[in-house]
Amino acid sequence: MDAKKLSKIAIKALEDVKGKNITTLNVTHLTSLCEMMIIASGDSNRQVRALADHVRDKIKEAGGEIIGTEGEEGAEWVLVDAGDIVVHVMHPVTRELYNLEELWGVATRLRSLGKPPAAEDGAAKRRK
Repeated sequence: MDAKKLSKIAIKALEDVKGKNITTLNVTHLTSLCEMMIIASGDSNRQVRALADHVRDKIKEAGGEIIGTEGEEGAEWVLVDAGDIVVHVMHPVTRELYNLEELWGVATRLRSLGKPPAAEDGAAKRRK
């Protein structure tokens, strides 16, 4: 299954469980590890875990392969590795702290839903 199909499945799964601030980054030109990164927030550790579980389940149901999942114990930041895509589901405080959007800032932003993290707002202001 290609990265585009996987990302559509993952985004739909995140929306199903009310994931917030869903952002998709094309990182093909930056790394050989994956083609796309999807970043989303959940309001609580329970929701972060539920979002990651739902993404994993929906990708498997569609015939995709899950290479691994990390961070489920604490559920501050759960990573779902589906090969061509990597999904980061984070608690808002953790997302702001690590600010993956800025870290991977030269990536091509394909999709962004909701208000960007506060740290990104500051970066946008500095660019003006």
